[in-house]
Amino acid sequence: MPTVLLVDNDPLQAYVCKSILERRFRDVQRVADAAEALCLVEQPQFARNLGLVVSDLSMPGIGNIALVAELQDRLPGVPVLVLGSRGETRGDYGHAWIKFLSRPFAGDQMLAAADELMARRALPAA
Repeated sequence: MPTVLLVDNDPLQAYVCKSILERRFRDVQRVADAAEALCLVEQPQFARNLGLVVSDLSMPGIGNIALVAELQDRLPGVPVLVLGSRGETRGDYGHAWIKFLSRPFAGDQMLAAADELMARRALPAA
């Protein structure tokens, strides 16, 4: 089972999202910001097992759009689920491996989005 990387600077929000993701995925790793996420993906063992990144849209430091672009450069086959806050709109990502989910959302909605992205990852290139 691949690793899911959760990038969220809000401890409570991260706890809730991690709990939801752990219903479906055995290995969910949480980091508090984009810099930590990029450090992890530099580790070959971690990068090999990474199956999905779930990231909050609003983060201090490196913004989410920059994080997603950097992840796609370093690991182009890894899908990203972007979680927006109430009232936030979809960022301009322009990639089929990236999905946006706006809050509020039910846990099942987040899991369905994660499953959809993981299934896309598993499909052979056309």
